[in-house]
Amino acid sequence: MEDIFEGLNSRQKEAVTSTEGRIRVVAGAGTGKTKALTHRYAYIVNVLGIDPANILCLTFTNKAAAEMRSRIAGMVHSGDYNDFVCTIHGFCVKFLRKEIYRLGFPKSFTVLDEEDCKAIAKEAMDEMGLKRTEKTVKMFLEEIGASKALQGYIGTYMLPGAKVSDNQRKTSKMAAYVSRQMKNYALDFDDLLNLTRYILDRFPEALAWWQEALNYIMVDEAQDCNTDDWDLIERLAGGHRNLFIVGDPDQAIYEWRGARPDLFVNFGSDKDIILDENYRSTPKILDVANCVISNNRNRIPKDLFTRKEEGKPVIHFHGKSETEETDWIISQIRTLRERGVKLNDIAILYRSTYLSRALEQALLNAKIDYTIWGGTRFFERREIKDALSYLRLINNQDDDISFRRIINVPSRKIGRKFMDSLEAAAERDGISLYSALQIHISEFDKPGARAFIDVIEDGKQFALGGSISDLLNRVLEGSGLKKAIREDQDEERLENLDELLSSIKFYERSRSEEEVTLSDYLQDIALYTNDDHRKEAPTLKMMTIHQAKGLEFPFVFITGLSEGIFPNLRTIREWKKNGEEEERRLMYVAITRAEKALFLTESEGYNLSTKMNKYPSRFLAEIKREMVVTEGFIPEELWRGTKNLIHVIDEETDPHRPISFDDDFEEERAAYESPFHIGDTVLHPVFGEGVILSASKDYASFTIEFSSGATRTVRAPFLKLQDIPE
Repeated sequence: MEDIFEGLNSRQKEAVTSTEGRIRVVAGAGTGKTKALTHRYAYIVNVLGIDPANILCLTFTNKAAAEMRSRIAGMVHSGDYNDFVCTIHGFCVKFLRKEIYRLGFPKSFTVLDEEDCKAIAKEAMDEMGLKRTEKTVKMFLEEIGASKALQGYIGTYMLPGAKVSDNQRKTSKMAAYVSRQMKNYALDFDDLLNLTRYILDRFPEALAWWQEALNYIMVDEAQDCNTDDWDLIERLAGGHRNLFIVGDPDQAIYEWRGARPDLFVNFGSDKDIILDENYRSTPKILDVANCVISNNRNRIPKDLFTRKEEGKPVIHFHGKSETEETDWIISQIRTLRERGVKLNDIAILYRSTYLSRALEQALLNAKIDYTIWGGTRFFERREIKDALSYLRLINNQDDDISFRRIINVPSRKIGRKFMDSLEAAAERDGISLYSALQIHISEFDKPGARAFIDVIEDGKQFALGGSISDLLNRVLEGSGLKKAIREDQDEERLENLDELLSSIKFYERSRSEEEVTLSDYLQDIALYTNDDHRKEAPTLKMMTIHQAKGLEFPFVFITGLSEGIFPNLRTIREWKKNGEEEERRLMYVAITRAEKALFLTESEGYNLSTKMNKYPSRFLAEIKREMVVTEGFIPEELWRGTKNLIHVIDEETDPHRPISFDDDFEEERAAYESPFHIGDTVLHPVFGEGVILSASKDYASFTIEFSSGATRTVRAPFLKLQDIPE
């Protein structure tokens, strides 16, 4: 067996031996929190002699639980750990196998997975006569989940004696859904937690038994617990009060889905231990991470440090265009490869999935193998393939593959029977499916099919003289594809379509001196959409920052660091100050994935998704200048643009918050004291209403585009904001 204290630093040893009472461990990124947890488990078993059946160790994923069990197995006698090293839902299943008889359920109840829930939802919707599509099923289940959070459904629909009438099943979504669950005593994930809490609430003897049985409770990643998780944990720990929580509010990046990091910050502890010695990153990387995260308020102050050598400087690259940014990244990767760095030691991180497109094309052109970690390559994403299929069919009506893909996208109520008849007609006549549809359309009573023909024929005519980008816009609107995605409220897929449109516009600009045809574009883009890329060799990893949580790489690029992209403008507008802080925590997580070298990149230009010009991110401005080496010239007006944009956003979210950056950028203070900012609508006594396009260095005069179309540079005393009275 492994020595319990081997390899532990003084703080980790303190965490391991602090067994009694309410202990909070604030564990920074890369500080060995899992090591502390597993060694503490071994200490309680091997030194204190506690039976493993009396220890509950909770974490958030099955993978993390399996890793923890594996480590514990190497430190305790064979069999001296049990199933109580598990996820919260895993514990609830074990709890209910023992206690659910109190509610009249058999202990052999079934646990439903996501697909099971969808199947039940579809049956319920059919009985209620509701329209059933992928979107409506998802919305149905979301509504059920929101209703179950109130817990009233348990007594109404699940307990013995609860009777659900036929009329209730036809009028109540909850009745229709839960009654189908109860036919097989099947529980979904919401039920597992809700029924566990229900039993603990209403059966004091059950609560007393579990409180007595669980001598020690440990919780990993406690900053990600939601209110219900905390409620369950606190109840179970109410007997012995030996609750050990480990987490890092600075890495809480799931508040948008219910996590409550503030409950970790405000946890009433008997003792706090801070793990701040980092074993992953160099001091230069940690300095940047500490500098950025220090701007958050809702946190427990700590500064990570390491005993590693200084390492390479953090590099910030500013490109004049997105192409320049991606070219620079490719050149850095090639340099690393020449120095013997393996591809799988390199990761490229970004805030949103659509940002992978330009990088993927650059990597493919450079013949650098890559893998989208936990996601799908840009040109393999469903909405991108759908959009390109419309263009392909417009270009070539004999393309049966594209026809089959989009004839019912979005839904036109075209089913298998219709397609069988159409395919038979096409084969009989020796023509394509689209041609068969045109010829035989009068034989089918399908308004949706007629509308589909109209879209393709309209596209064919427009393609004769219009641009590819305008054609795509026309098709997305005319087909209803964009409207369907918008109704799904799927912002990520809309961003992907915007990025496709942006890439087509770039394609057109780059070939401005030659005629650009739809056929040429589709041939060129086929280089990026083929499937011949799945290789066994090690590959560079690309992923969103959320997917990078828990991972680490020697060399990390964080790309797209433009204000509005990262931090994400929509998040800040929706969640205000909490949104900004979560975005900054996301930046902190991204930085602390890097072990040896960190590269931060952004570029100028216009972003179609944010509908704004690109300025450097506030997170870059928060880093002290001596902490990074900047490559690429950044005009001072870009930093002013960043500050002005933040001013506009913060006026919406926190109007009393001062804007604070590194001292190097505090010159030109007039930019912040001026009542006028870029983008403001102003009035002039002669020229009338106009919009400020740019400002002089001292903000004494402004270039304004007036409603007449004229552009003038006007001194500040001759202007007033539109909403200020005379």
